[in-house]
Amino acid sequence: MNRARHFWLLARFDKPIGTLILLYPALWALWIASDGKPNLTVLIVITLGVIVMRAAGCVINDYADRDFDPHVERTKQRPIAAGNVTPKEALIFFVVLCFFAFGLVLLLNTFTILLSFVGAFLAASYPFMKRYTHLPQAYLGVAFGWAVPMSFAAQLNEIPTVAWILYLAVILWALVYDTMYAMVDKDDDLKIGVKSTAILFGNYDRQIMGALQIMILLLLFSVGQMQNLGGFYHLSLIVAAGFSIYQQKLIFHREKSACFKAFLNNNWFGLVVFIGLVLNYGV
Repeated sequence: MNRARHFWLLARFDKPIGTLILLYPALWALWIASDGKPNLTVLIVITLGVIVMRAAGCVINDYADRDFDPHVERTKQRPIAAGNVTPKEALIFFVVLCFFAFGLVLLLNTFTILLSFVGAFLAASYPFMKRYTHLPQAYLGVAFGWAVPMSFAAQLNEIPTVAWILYLAVILWALVYDTMYAMVDKDDDLKIGVKSTAILFGNYDRQIMGALQIMILLLLFSVGQMQNLGGFYHLSLIVAAGFSIYQQKLIFHREKSACFKAFLNNNWFGLVVFIGLVLNYGV
């Protein structure tokens, strides 16, 4: 395998669903902020920015977990853990990706540029949270959901109340889907001392995630009410609720493969809400 391929894998460009799950909230925000007609430059910059920063987040995550990953079945073949990329090379790659993302955001207004520094700090610090708190999944939502207020700022040069409600929904959504992801590694994490909500929630994990999924849908419904969104949007929330029920079914027995499948299914949750917004405002 050539060297470029190792860096491609390190950035998780081979796993686009992770990028899509982070991209959908930014697109939700842009469509709402622009009444379905986002500025083309803003759309391109935000989209590319999410893709690049997700890659940077994966790189710094693997750097932070370089001593843990070799002991976890799912992660032991990652480029750093397998010795195909050195920690120093990973850090340089991370910095390059961050500079590229910053170059993109310079095309936007000053308010958005200032917000990008907060986003960069959140993305860079997220991987280290699992050492200090059982809520790294919530911090993930705070970090990568930051694209929501940034999207509103880029489009409107302000962050209205509806943006913060949408941001809260995205934080809770990340908490849910990343807990499903963490359920896959729960046994290994307990052995090596890594913290997660999958461990924190214990035997109440399904019930807590179910309650959170209801809250997410209610927050998204509130967004629709505030913005006077129509039937297509509300129909998309009904379909999204169906996906949430399906995810609960998948995680019912806490089988690793089924939990991972539930995590992946969140791609459809994000997509259907976006489709509802596109149809609401007109294609």
